[in-house]
Amino acid sequence: MTLRPATALETVFVDALPLDATDAFEAAFSEVCGTVGIFLDEATETWRVEGVKDQGSGEAELASGLALARLVTGIDAPLQRHGTESEGWLARTRSAFPEQFVGRRFAIRGTHLPPHRAPGRHLIWLDAGVAFGSGEHGSTRGCLRALEKIAYRRPKRIIDVGTGSGILALAAASLLHANVLATDFDPWSVRVLGENARLNHLHRQVSGALADGWNGNAIRATAPYDLVFANILARPLCRMARDLAANLAPGGTAILAGLLTTQAAMVLSAHRRQGLVLESRLIEGAWTTLILRRRR
Repeated sequence: MTLRPATALETVFVDALPLDATDAFEAAFSEVCGTVGIFLDEATETWRVEGVKDQGSGEAELASGLALARLVTGIDAPLQRHGTESEGWLARTRSAFPEQFVGRRFAIRGTHLPPHRAPGRHLIWLDAGVAFGSGEHGSTRGCLRALEKIAYRRPKRIIDVGTGSGILALAAASLLHANVLATDFDPWSVRVLGENARLNHLHRQVSGALADGWNGNAIRATAPYDLVFANILARPLCRMARDLAANLAPGGTAILAGLLTTQAAMVLSAHRRQGLVLESRLIEGAWTTLILRRRR
């Protein structure tokens, strides 16, 4: 497996967007960026869409996507960028990564913080690196709360699609004492996952695999799944709805996140067409997490 060079990243972003324009710019960045985030500036009540990609890659595709986004939204938001070394991204992640207490059962703590116990909680140590998922984002918190809600079902076959830092896979392995397959299309994320699994002494329970969506030998080898995490983005979730349903066991649960509340209906509709039913939805700020089930 080839790992991403440590000095070949850049951050591209557009600022000061209204909420209803974020979809179009997110779609433009998603074509070329391995990591895409949407962030609210509470002072101005406007939004930033930001992506991280290899320096100089996908410039024509990005320009085309942004031109379409500006045409659709009528907003001439300028593209901004700056070089982002992996070490610099990690320092930024750490500075914005305080200890997180999520729901009733989880404590998420960065390795840059001093060790101490978290009585009554499953403590997850995390060195997020350049992979998404520190426990602070609303979509990650929603998934952890959803995991608490469905833990009583004791799912045995579990997959985390688009694992990022591996936080959801680690939480499921810790809480449910089960084996978890965690996949990502980004080799760096798979590496970070492995490091985080070792940090938490869960490397025997959590295995990582390189896979693009639902395509991969490791995925097919252990399907169907009793529990699926997919904390990605709204449009990829819609595109993968058929594959998710095909890989979800009868009676199985899917926890979907990475979508703004305004996108929830679109994602839900795509999965209802595949026979899944809505069990619950959780709100964290502007973000929605969907808990879906496949009928037995």
